Amino acid sequence: MSKDRVHRRDLMREQLAHHAARLMAEGGITDYAFAKRKAAKQMGAEDTQHLPSNDEVEMALRSFRALYQSESHPLVLHHLRQQALDTMQLLESFHPFLTGSVLNGTAGEQSDINLLVYSDDEKAVMMFLLKHNLPFEGGEWSVHLTGRQQTVPSFTLKTEAGVPVNIAILPENVRFSGSRKMGRQADIAAVKRLLEDGRVNDE
Repeated sequence: MSKDRVHRRDLMREQLAHHAARLMAEGGITDYAFAKRKAAKQMGAEDTQHLPSNDEVEMALRSFRALYQSESHPLVLHHLRQQALDTMQLLESFHPFLTGSVLNGTAGEQSDINLLVYSDDEKAVMMFLLKHNLPFEGGEWSVHLTGRQQTVPSFTLKTEAGVPVNIAILPENVRFSGSRKMGRQADIAAVKRLLEDGRVNDE
């Protein structure tokens, strides 16, 4: 492949990443794959084989929010993290972890809160929610465990402000196995520190 073609390919990936990031920031899109496909369609590049990676879009999204939403975004993020902490404290007996966009700092007003719970007793979590009169919906999450994609049970409830909270139930034995690829995670103490520090990024 010539240097010129490589340059054009990289330029297209960069442009698509920034356009997808803008769609997510301004349009409330939370799904990376959908944002990339929509960006490609709007840019007349539906047939491209060089869509940016999620990491590239995330980097562009961070840049967009820092440049155009530097005042409003930290407030939105703080509000979401506080709601995440409130839910985690309610579920404290299950040792929940925060993950996803609310943790890494790319979440917006339309974002869900994603929590992980490591337990072999899915029913115990369900009974806890029922006992506390917390309306929820059951479902499944697709996660990468033990070298392959697997589905795990999940529950979705809403905070008092109406923000969806997705709780994925992972097997207890993967908590310390190192075989999971769930991305960054934060326990209750770590989320408290994020709120106290006022940082956008979790790093």
